[in-house]
Amino acid sequence: MTAGGPTADERGATGERGASAGDEGAARASDRLPIAPTVASGVVAAAVLLPLLWLVRTALAGGPGEAVALLARPETLRVFVNSAALVAAVTGASILLGVPLAYLTVRTDLPLRRSLTVAVSLPLVVPSYIGAFAFVSAFGPKGAFQRVLAPLGVESLPRIYGFAGATLVLTLYTYPYVYITTRAALASLDTRLVDAARTLDHSRWEAFRRVTVPQIRPAVAAGSLLVALYTLSDFGTPAIMRFDAFTRVIYVEFTTFGRDLAALLSLLLVAVTLVILALESRVRGTGPLYAVGGRHGDTVPLGRWTAPAVLFCAAVPALALVVPLLILGAWFVNGASGGAALDFRMEYVFNSVGVSGATAVAATAAALPVAYLAARHRSRLTESFERATYVGYAVPGVVLGLALVYLGTSYATPIYQTLYLLVFAYVVRFLPQAVGSLRASFLRVDPALPEAARTLGRTSAGAFRAVTLPLVAPGLLGGWALVFLTTMKELPATLLLAPTGFDTLVTRIWSAYGQGYFGYAVIPALILLGVSALSMLLIISQEGYDVR
Repeated sequence: MTAGGPTADERGATGERGASAGDEGAARASDRLPIAPTVASGVVAAAVLLPLLWLVRTALAGGPGEAVALLARPETLRVFVNSAALVAAVTGASILLGVPLAYLTVRTDLPLRRSLTVAVSLPLVVPSYIGAFAFVSAFGPKGAFQRVLAPLGVESLPRIYGFAGATLVLTLYTYPYVYITTRAALASLDTRLVDAARTLDHSRWEAFRRVTVPQIRPAVAAGSLLVALYTLSDFGTPAIMRFDAFTRVIYVEFTTFGRDLAALLSLLLVAVTLVILALESRVRGTGPLYAVGGRHGDTVPLGRWTAPAVLFCAAVPALALVVPLLILGAWFVNGASGGAALDFRMEYVFNSVGVSGATAVAATAAALPVAYLAARHRSRLTESFERATYVGYAVPGVVLGLALVYLGTSYATPIYQTLYLLVFAYVVRFLPQAVGSLRASFLRVDPALPEAARTLGRTSAGAFRAVTLPLVAPGLLGGWALVFLTTMKELPATLLLAPTGFDTLVTRIWSAYGQGYFGYAVIPALILLGVSALSMLLIISQEGYDVR
């Protein structure tokens, strides 16, 4: 040190030591978990895990020998093979559709890219059970399409039921998951990497395979995971297509008093879900998802492939959207001309909106302490709380509903067949949507702001209410809206847990299908499509989805 004070190097060293001490102090502070949020998060995690633990206990109540005997039945093996084949087929087909569509709308000089980008994403608006309902009505025996072709001598069409029909419908309404994630990766890819490969005499295909594919593989894996989990957990489409997948057989066994087998199949389905999650983690790898902020070069000219590319990009969403809209339109016209055939009451809307709103409020309230701890106090305990909330999202709705039926009839009879148990099921199912939205908002709040409020005399709770909560309000609202919109469309949990006489839009659609009164499903289905469209607009507005 000189007479005039510390040198620049000494000041830098002192600053580094101070920063290091500050980091250590922050780390020590983060280790001191606040009592109230920690206790609240523990309660939420325990409540989420309770149905699954009860399911394990019920499934194994007869002993390992009986469980093995039931699972070793040829029928169980057939259901397992059916479900595995359906998941593999739908996931593979979604990749074959989603990746080329993403590449065409991002990396090529495709005409009408903005319009086609939106159109290709729109099938996500249609709940798959409504799509299955429409396809059966259009292409099933004596369906609308066959009646149109009958004067031309066409007496029958290829069978729509079974594996082929379920694969077709699920692919048409799940490929946007792969498309959206892959498109985001391609849009952020630094094309200088591809240009460098081209300068090394690689063909365009070789450059795509060796450079682009490794960069977008995590995004494709993420979208494929969503497709696989959706396919595995979907109940409406296999039921309508009369295909014996896990969810349909579990529901049938439950309603025909085969509860032991239903519980064991549910447990097996949960195990398969966990295996899919593990496989996705291995496929995704640990590398970066894509280069951010890179240069985007010239688009790839399509040349003589322009017309086929436009036709491909338009035909896929057209098939997914036109069939349901035409069928619903025909039912509406026929029902309107028949008067009472539509048979719709606003009670269905009020019930759906009311229970969905209550669920959204409960889910965001439960998500607050979990998201706060996950963002501000990282530890094994807080990570375990956060991961526990995702269990309900990974468990199919029919399994969760079955577990809560067992729990309600055995230990919670006062709330069985009440809205309390139904709302609890929804919260367990969709809590991760609120947690994810809120956690992202908490991470964007500078911790120094509530600390400044505390130095001015505020308590921890007062600083949270006055400073943090207003700053995370957009995430709170976004999580609330996502839970609300998703709850409106939930089918299996609603069928299993809704109180007797409590009709919602989805139960009305399902009742119309079961009774064969298709006109009864028109208005509820159209309202649900509108709700789903709102969810798509929410995604676009929240994520800044680029359609240029």
